Amino acid sequence: MSEERPQNESDEFEEIVGAETDRDPDLAVIEAGSRTLRAQSGPPQGDGVPARPADPEVDRALREVETKLAGRWPETKLDPSLVRIESLMDILGSPQRAYPSIHITGTNGKTSTARMIESLLGAFELRTGRYTSPHVQSITERISLDGAPISAERFIETYEDIRPYIEMVDAQQEHRLSFFEVLTGMAYAAFADAPVDIAVVEVGMGGSWDATNVIDAGVAVIMPISLDHTDRLGTTPEQIAVEKAGIVKQDATVVLAQQPVEAASVVLKRAVEVDATVAREGMEFGVLSREVAVGGQLLTLRGLGGEYTDVFLPLYGAHQAHNAAMALAAVEAFFGIGSQHARPLDIDTIRSAFVSVTSPGRMEVVRRSPTVVLDAAHNPAGARAAAEAVTESFDFSRLIGVVGGSTGKDVRGLLEAFEPIFAEVVVTGNSSHRAMDPDELAAIAVEVFGSDRVQVEPRLDDALEAAITLAEEEGEYAGAGVLVTGSVITVGEARLLLGKG
Repeated sequence: MSEERPQNESDEFEEIVGAETDRDPDLAVIEAGSRTLRAQSGPPQGDGVPARPADPEVDRALREVETKLAGRWPETKLDPSLVRIESLMDILGSPQRAYPSIHITGTNGKTSTARMIESLLGAFELRTGRYTSPHVQSITERISLDGAPISAERFIETYEDIRPYIEMVDAQQEHRLSFFEVLTGMAYAAFADAPVDIAVVEVGMGGSWDATNVIDAGVAVIMPISLDHTDRLGTTPEQIAVEKAGIVKQDATVVLAQQPVEAASVVLKRAVEVDATVAREGMEFGVLSREVAVGGQLLTLRGLGGEYTDVFLPLYGAHQAHNAAMALAAVEAFFGIGSQHARPLDIDTIRSAFVSVTSPGRMEVVRRSPTVVLDAAHNPAGARAAAEAVTESFDFSRLIGVVGGSTGKDVRGLLEAFEPIFAEVVVTGNSSHRAMDPDELAAIAVEVFGSDRVQVEPRLDDALEAAITLAEEEGEYAGAGVLVTGSVITVGEARLLLGKG
C-alpha cells in the first residue's frame, strides 16, 4: 500500500530502529538446527541450472522419467480440485506436514523471491527445500535442496520410490494425476526424505486449487497480482486475488506486496476470516533506498525488525529490489519477528545471503561484445519491469529484441511494453508445443512496431544470430545490445544455444 504511515506508526518504527540490534538469542536454536546435515551436503555450486547428466545411462533413465511425466496432463491444464493430490499425500503418509513451509503466489517475481528466501534461510544454517516452476533448462531445477537442484539420480530415485503410489491413485480417480501433481508429490516426498528444516514452495498457477496447496504454510507470500492466465483465474485483479488468497491459512502471517486496491482488499478480507496477520509492503516493510551498482544494486531495506543497510543484490531492476524486501520480510516472519519480538536479523548474515543470490533467466547477462541479456518476462507486467530494468541498468545505444511467446498469452501487451526500448525486434519460436507461431507473432509485432522494425526468424538459433549481427553494426551503434524474452522456454533454449548450462 502506498499511503503515508500514520505518525504513531512512524514513531514506533523509529523506536524499533533505535533498539538493540544484536541477534535475538531465541534464534540460536533455530539457526543451529541442521548444521551437520548442511555440512554433509556442501554449499550450492554454480547458478542452479544443471546440464544433462554426463553418464549416458543416467541420462537415458532421466529421459524415460521425463517422457512418462510428459504423457500426463500438462501443467497448463487446470482442474479445480485437490482430490488427486490429497489422495497421493495420504497414501504417502503426508510428507508435506513433516516440515514448516513458506508458500508463494502472485503473478510475477515468485521464483526470484523463492531463491532469495532460500538463500536467506540457508545463511542462517537451515536446511531448505525449494519447489519452483517452470524450469529454465532442466526439469531437476524444480526441486532443490540446500540451494542446488537435486541430482538426476535422486530425481529418478524419487520418481521410482513414489511411482507405485502414483499408479494406485491413478487407478482410483476419474483422471490420472497430472504432470504438475506428480512433480509436486515428488518434491514433498524428497523434502521429507532429506529431511529439510523448511520448504519454500511456489504455486504453479493461482492458489486455492493449485496442487501445492496441500501444505499448511505459516507464512504466505503474495507477490504483485496482475492479469495472467485470465482464461483460468479470472479477468480482473480482484477475481485473480480470490484464487491466490486461497494459500492463506489459519493464523498464518501474510507478506503482501503492493497491489491494486481491489486485489489487496480481497487478501485482507481473507486474512480477517482466518485470523492471519498481515505485513504490507510500503507500510510494515519495504525498500527505503536503492542505487544502481556494478553488477546489480545497493539497497537499504526496512524489515519487520528494523533497517538493513548496504545490502548488495547482484540482480538488476527495481522489481528485484521489491522482491528482496518481500523475501526478507518472509524470513523475518518465519523467525517470529514482528509478532514475538522486534529485533532485526544479523546484518552480516543478511548481506552475505543476498550477495550470493542468482536468478537464471531473469535479467541475466550471458554474453558480452555485444551484450546479450535474457529475461523470462511472459506477460505485460513482467515486460514493463524488464523494460525499466534494462533501461536503468544498461547504457545501450541501441537495443535489439528477440521475442518468442506462448499461445494464450497477452503477446500484444508484452510487445507494447517493449516497443519504446527496442530499435528492432526479431520474432521467433521455441520447441514447446505451446510456442506461438512466429508468423502470427510477427503480424502482431508489425502492428505494434511497424514493418521496418520487425524481422522474422522461425528458428531460435537463426533469430539469435540475426539479432547479434544487428547489434554488431559499426559506428553509432557500437554500444548496442540484445534482449531475449517472451517466455521461460525461449530463454532456456537461448541459454543453451549461447553456451550456458
